Amino acid sequence: MKANGSFRHTLLLAGALLGSSPAIAAEPIEQRIAGLEKELAELKALVKAQSATSSTSQTAAAPQTASKPEVSSPATVTVSSGAKLQFYGFARFDASYDTGRITPGNIALYAPSERTVNDDAEWNLTANATRIGMNLYGPDTETMKLTGNIEFDFLSYVGAENNSSPRLRHGYLKAYWPTSDFSIIAGQTWDVNGSLIPFVDDPAIMWDAGNIGGRHPQLRLTKGFKSGDKSRVEVAVAAARTIGETNISGADSGKDAAMPSIQGRLALSTPLLVSGKPATMAVSGHYGQEEWDTAADGTHETLDSWSCVLELSLPLSDRLLFASELFTGENLDDYWGGIGQGRNGVTAIRSRGGWAALRYAASPETTLSIGAGMDDPNDDDVLSITGRTLNETQFISVTHRITPNFILGSQLSRWRTDYKDADEGDAIRAQTSVTYSF
Repeated sequence: MKANGSFRHTLLLAGALLGSSPAIAAEPIEQRIAGLEKELAELKALVKAQSATSSTSQTAAAPQTASKPEVSSPATVTVSSGAKLQFYGFARFDASYDTGRITPGNIALYAPSERTVNDDAEWNLTANATRIGMNLYGPDTETMKLTGNIEFDFLSYVGAENNSSPRLRHGYLKAYWPTSDFSIIAGQTWDVNGSLIPFVDDPAIMWDAGNIGGRHPQLRLTKGFKSGDKSRVEVAVAAARTIGETNISGADSGKDAAMPSIQGRLALSTPLLVSGKPATMAVSGHYGQEEWDTAADGTHETLDSWSCVLELSLPLSDRLLFASELFTGENLDDYWGGIGQGRNGVTAIRSRGGWAALRYAASPETTLSIGAGMDDPNDDDVLSITGRTLNETQFISVTHRITPNFILGSQLSRWRTDYKDADEGDAIRAQTSVTYSF
């Protein structure tokens, strides 16, 4: 009403001025009407803008409701509890051509023996590496920062190829106290041991070919220590779920054990070759047990599962990064070691291996990587004639961002897998990926 009253008052004042002005009175009636219509349109626009501004101010001052969260930025949503949610992910398409079959197909783990699959070339086309996630922030306190993460993809291999089930990758909370450089993580996330990831385009990240470590439910404690002006020491320890193969009684051999797996890592980050870019050197590992029933009355064997890993991430220049891991251990199938073999009968399979890779940032949009990996189980521990005794791969890959959200990847890799008493498997994979990230 106030705006409408001002509008009418302005019109009356304008009319009075027009009627009393000799110059305006002398104008033809058509010009006077046109001028009045122009002024009227301008006044209407002004009133509309004032009304919109008033409405916006009232809306901003209104209290938030739980049923309608406020969008504080294009990527972050604040809910009634005060926590902020940041959605992210990507839609991804992978295509690969193999000169010989590679297991399991959509991702690469090892090459089956040519005794059973002789040069059986195949195509793989999939969107199952598509991923969606959510970062959680706060509410914080004066001394603690609270964060979390929930993330899924569709590489579960449950359901048809075009109807895959979601797979939980991460689901955890993290409480961090900055002043003491101490944090607690509770939930499922990456293992503490073997924490580096090779620079490959394949979602399998060279598992069973030299890279060990996956994701497990865990309770993790991490403490950091400052060492000099530019160095930092970090100690992490976690109690993690042991997940073993199903034994003869149908029980999970990991859950049946008397203890969870204990993981640990000691790392030093310090500048070495490139000023301002720290290199990281670490030793990590785990110890757990699996209880295998050998009779229906509960008689069982207890098998150890352990690993020791050396890690290195070393910037060689502003654009060149070298990274590597070396491991040894036994009963590592749950950690993607031993080429997927943890035991044979009641005997644990020992294995060793590792990987090394170089990544070069040719430009802000393009990176090139080259590397190799190997997993070498102890031949005496592999009893089956079809048991895998060596798995190795070499790769070269290129990633290019056409836009910040449109990414192309390509990779060429060779896979060779040796068997106890069967022909080796050998194949070359040419693959490409198309990704829309958000």
